[in-house]
Amino acid sequence: MGGVKVQGVKALFITTHSLSQPEEHVALFIFGDSTYDAGNNNYINTTDFYRANYVPYGNTFFNRSTGRFSDGRLVSDFIAEYAKLPYITPYLQPGYNQFTDGANFASAGAGALAETNKPGNLIDLKSQLSYFTNLERQLIQKLGDAEAKALLLRAVYLIGIGSNDYAAAVSGNSSVSPEEYVNMVNGNLTFVIREIYKKGGRKFGIPNLEPMGCLPSAKAVNPSNTSACFQALNDLTNLHNKALSEVLQKLANELDGFKYSLADAYTSLSDKINNPLKYGFKEPNIACCGSGPFRGTNSCGGKRLSNKYELCENVSEYVFFDGGHTTEKANEDLAKLMWSGTPNITGPYNLKALFEL
Repeated sequence: MGGVKVQGVKALFITTHSLSQPEEHVALFIFGDSTYDAGNNNYINTTDFYRANYVPYGNTFFNRSTGRFSDGRLVSDFIAEYAKLPYITPYLQPGYNQFTDGANFASAGAGALAETNKPGNLIDLKSQLSYFTNLERQLIQKLGDAEAKALLLRAVYLIGIGSNDYAAAVSGNSSVSPEEYVNMVNGNLTFVIREIYKKGGRKFGIPNLEPMGCLPSAKAVNPSNTSACFQALNDLTNLHNKALSEVLQKLANELDGFKYSLADAYTSLSDKINNPLKYGFKEPNIACCGSGPFRGTNSCGGKRLSNKYELCENVSEYVFFDGGHTTEKANEDLAKLMWSGTPNITGPYNLKALFEL
């Protein structure tokens, strides 16, 4: 079994006992931020602010912290389950990895723009693409050119990015207009999609952004000092979502064989916040874990902004686990919409259809 060093991080291995994949085998490659990070940030030189490898994270399902920013499984974990795949391994996790099932490149704090958060503390989207390029080389080395290309062609590419870019824009002093900023974010996303397409990727799952101004962390710093959502942040999110829809349609028109699934995560979470009982929740505004107003201060586990935190008794009653991330129960609900949602919420394909193509 051979190993390939990846950017000075570690040696990674691909199985050699199953070099020929059945035609129906569909891998899942995951890119994004903390909503999809299954533990990559455990293995980079970063701070507790960008990690969730401590309790109470992970307690609901894994009975231990794994690096996931939730009490249990992420949306991407449920998608892997539905596709009858194992949970997709963080790319940087040391040791043996079955990369023919896919890989998870997501990194908490990452943005589509490299300058969104401090370089080195996270893996921005274009850096995630460079890891994918390294993995492509490994697959060719181990599987052969034809089999590797067939795997990448059949694969589904799940990308969730942008939240950190807009949070940074609202908290900083951007010198460009909101429209220009949205074009920059979607421009970087489009670049990465096109590069994956060049390597054979054809099937993409890209949910739009949730109402970020309604996160407990956003409400906690809302300059209006009310319990209302932070409207400036929601306005940016809506601009992004409109542009994202247009960008994906343009790519579908330009790129032969390009197919995508755009899930309306914004509407999905908004409805949970406005009608929690409809979904089996009791608390849609306050996070289960954290401190300060709405428990929106990022202090879950006694890390990050404060060493003190509060923890709810019944996490299944809460939409949000910490100030910026939803609970496993809410993640499962969104995953179901992404997997089998009807065209009014997930289209033009849902993820189930993409995996079956």
